[in-house]
Amino acid sequence: MNMSKVLTIDVGAGTMDVLYIDTASECYYKAVVRSPVCSTAERILTASGKMLIVGVEMGGGTVSQAIRQRADGEAVLISETAAKTLSHNLEKARPRGLEVIEDTRACDLVATGDHSVVTLADLELERIRGIVDGFGVSFEFDVVGVCVQDHGKAPQGVSTLDYRHTHFRRALDRQPTPDALLYRSDEVPEDMSRLCAVRDTALNLPSTTVYIMDSGMAAILGATQDSRVRACHHAIVLDVATSHTIAASFSGNELCSFVEYHTKDIRLDRMETLLQELAEGQLRHAKILTEGGHGAYTRRALGFGSIEIILATGPRRALLAGLNLPIKLGTPLGDNMMTGTTGLLEAIRRRENWLPGQDSNLRHMD
Repeated sequence: MNMSKVLTIDVGAGTMDVLYIDTASECYYKAVVRSPVCSTAERILTASGKMLIVGVEMGGGTVSQAIRQRADGEAVLISETAAKTLSHNLEKARPRGLEVIEDTRACDLVATGDHSVVTLADLELERIRGIVDGFGVSFEFDVVGVCVQDHGKAPQGVSTLDYRHTHFRRALDRQPTPDALLYRSDEVPEDMSRLCAVRDTALNLPSTTVYIMDSGMAAILGATQDSRVRACHHAIVLDVATSHTIAASFSGNELCSFVEYHTKDIRLDRMETLLQELAEGQLRHAKILTEGGHGAYTRRALGFGSIEIILATGPRRALLAGLNLPIKLGTPLGDNMMTGTTGLLEAIRRRENWLPGQDSNLRHMD
């Protein structure tokens, strides 16, 4: 495929990172803005009058907390589809004061104008248009890629973390590279409900092709695009994001192991042993869960002594400053904050057989 205008978007818990590249003119533009998760939560808490929440499933966390806080003091109406942001089993997780209503009734209530309406969505199309307009380029693309984190719709009795891990393990066992978790719009697993919601919104963008990817996999793939990692055979990369931290060991392009942790729970002593166990192939998913982590995957051991570089990216990588390990600070595409969008770009490049030489000017911006 001969790609020219490519837009990649990484929707995180703290920021939304946007990268636009025109490979024909060798121009690229980027922006780091407040995440829709943060701005939506603020609207829920500050809007006056009776509250009606509509839209689709989006990243929870701050948004879910805001809904619960608002519903704790007054009645809040929410559409069935938007309510999936809180949980797929609202009978167990429904906050006091929250009334779930059918989508059709929610639409009728929006039309009356009697409520303060907040729309949930990871992608706010008019906001995306405003960002791209600010780049000074036309709002049309050959390819759009979006990454978010999704746990999927787990069956009853299965934890969301185990369910997410099962998806990862199956994909990586077949193809041990992060781009195994890249999906074209018609390939997104229907049980990955947040990815599907993002896909459905992204299909409204003026683009020929849409890709969706897990943000953790996009981030570690992006970190490997740092020129110092590309020069090594064995490496460990980390992305320390607002909510989650993911570390992975690589042998060339092969992902050998990874571990995902909650950033707020990082302790330097544990992080040092985590990275060592990661390279030694000693991490187990169940054990990481018992200590409050998000999960782990081990394909094969590289041996910590064989690791040539440990490179960290992400908005909170300063948390690693006290490690007794030689951490290098990464800047894929010349920017610490562009890790996920760069990983998306690389995953799309591989999927579409975009020749490395076509983006050589971009791959040397770090």
